[in-house]
Amino acid sequence: MLGYGRPQHAEFEHTINTLRHLLSQLYDPNALRMLVMEGGTALVCAIVFVETGMFAGFFLPGDSLLVTAGVLAGAGDLKLAPLLVLVTFSAIAGDQLGYAVGWKAGQSLYRRKDSRFFKHRHLEEAHDFYERYGGKTVIMARFIPIIRTFCPPVAGAAKMNYARYLTYDIFGGLLWVWSMVLAGYTLGRSVPNIERKLHYVIAIVVILSLMPAAFHAWNVRRKKLAATETSD
Repeated sequence: MLGYGRPQHAEFEHTINTLRHLLSQLYDPNALRMLVMEGGTALVCAIVFVETGMFAGFFLPGDSLLVTAGVLAGAGDLKLAPLLVLVTFSAIAGDQLGYAVGWKAGQSLYRRKDSRFFKHRHLEEAHDFYERYGGKTVIMARFIPIIRTFCPPVAGAAKMNYARYLTYDIFGGLLWVWSMVLAGYTLGRSVPNIERKLHYVIAIVVILSLMPAAFHAWNVRRKKLAATETSD
């Protein structure tokens, strides 16, 4: 029994260490650049699909990944047309998976306990966002980390009309992927050696991507305080 358990434990530890190494690369601008150059468009597609379609992908850096891919396309390391088309398809397909999970699981999602790859508070934040903005959330959520992962299941659980959801999703996927990739592509074409200064670019992208969520949180807090003062 002991001899059987040790190899399994070693294999598990190796898997965890591999995942940690991958995550460290995803959040290191220079390592991310090398990772995208090695993995190419296929890797970008895979990461975008996981981030948008699976709860486990909420921590993945979608915005910075797309901008980085765009910069590399501008520098000639990736082909722009396949990048735009295939990544857009992956983003839309990922959302479709999330919507299907929400449609099938329904309200049981809200009773699900927290785990390493599922945080109930993220689902509640996406639900509040959806309640506030309705169908437009499908488009707006594309530009907000974490919300874009949990919005599709919320829309599915709310039984949002599928044709309407698909329309919003296609438009949102196109807008998100093309704006991020083309912004990076423009930098890659116009700024010499910009791929060596990705840490500055990604820092700006991260700040901009967090601003909508910060504004939303501030607005909610402001309204709660106003409601409290009114009741007093």
